Amino acid sequence: MTRQNFLDRSQDVISVSSLNRMARDLLEAGIPPLWIGGEISNLTLAASGHAYFSLKDGGAQVRCVMFRHKLALLPFRPQEGMQVELRGQVTLYEARGDFQITVGEMRAAGLGRLYEAFERLKAKLQAEGLFEASRKRELPAHPAAIGIVTSPAAAALRDVVSTLRRRMPGIPLILYPAQVQGEGSAQQIANAIRLAGARKEVDVLIVCRGGGSIEDLWSFNEEIVARAVAASPIPTVSGVGHETDFTICDFVADRRAPTPTAAAELVSPNREHLAIQLEQTRRALERALNRLLTDKAQQLDFLGRRLTHPGARLQTQSERLDALARTLRQRVHAVFEQGRWRLQLAGSRVARHRPDLSARAAQLQQQQSRLQRARDRLLERRAQQLAQLAATLTALNPEAVLARGYAIVQKQNGQAVKSPAELLNHEKVMLRLAEGSTEARIEHPQGVQPELPF
Repeated sequence: MTRQNFLDRSQDVISVSSLNRMARDLLEAGIPPLWIGGEISNLTLAASGHAYFSLKDGGAQVRCVMFRHKLALLPFRPQEGMQVELRGQVTLYEARGDFQITVGEMRAAGLGRLYEAFERLKAKLQAEGLFEASRKRELPAHPAAIGIVTSPAAAALRDVVSTLRRRMPGIPLILYPAQVQGEGSAQQIANAIRLAGARKEVDVLIVCRGGGSIEDLWSFNEEIVARAVAASPIPTVSGVGHETDFTICDFVADRRAPTPTAAAELVSPNREHLAIQLEQTRRALERALNRLLTDKAQQLDFLGRRLTHPGARLQTQSERLDALARTLRQRVHAVFEQGRWRLQLAGSRVARHRPDLSARAAQLQQQQSRLQRARDRLLERRAQQLAQLAATLTALNPEAVLARGYAIVQKQNGQAVKSPAELLNHEKVMLRLAEGSTEARIEHPQGVQPELPF
């Protein structure tokens, strides 16, 4: 658009959209793409993948946008507080009339002052082990009371309280007020955390505030706050800023929540879920109880059929006893009659086949006499044999030989000596006599046997 055309149209009434479009055209035509240096602030990574931020220096700032396809080509990830140099087109976003730069290229120009301080403190605390997972504590599943460290005027407090009241309204909430931005805020936050730990009124503590720039959130990057969170005897949840914001407090806390609302959801049970679980548990218990009652009722019916009245049982037993008694009497009578008949039959048979006992008695007497005589003869022969064996044994008994003055010569090992050749000169031997034993030493004629070594 030439200057003359612009002057010609200046007399017309135009729309805001037309005005912004002309301003955009003038900016894009009048200012070519150029390199600009500054510090990233208010960085937002949208769900679409685009990055929105401000580029600032000591005296001014300008809004910037870098679209996803350009952002993906960067060898690094833009961070809050980074000093960068970017090349982009100066333009105007027509829908809002925002002056901005559409970034096409970006390169790191060194970290900003705040980002450098953030990285130094992060490295220091990490070296001390304050970020270790082993020191993180589990959050209570059903806290009796919940503490909140934030500003009473903060929107984050309203979000947290409304979330907790919605999820579990019966849990008491205790606010430990502290300024969350500006000079002295870090000291107030640390004091509030220490106060909560000293009072021990709550089971879990939320440290939170809403989103903002790195400068707005800087109180939660101070070492005094990090030390207070690490020393807190109460499990702590950090809910500072938005999902893309990270602070030192996030790393030290037992749990990090992306937002204050998410922090409230982390520390509180959901009453709707609990009600559902309770109803499911109630139904399961009801089903189990019904099954148990049904089983017991069936078991009771079964046992009831087996159970009879004591009087009826006694009557049944009495009738059974009478029947058994009648049966017993009948069987005894039958056995008696049968035995009597058999006895009569056997008597008649005995009478018909009775032998002549007098002849059998005489024969038995003869057999007895013969047996006695045979026994006497056998005992006499056995006595003679025994006397002969006794005489032979006496004759062969070594003791009898010893009694006649003989002796048995034995070596020290008990072996009997049969020949003088078995003995050495001066060897000790045992002499077994009839009435005991004694020792002796062998004396051979000179030169007959070798002598024992001494």
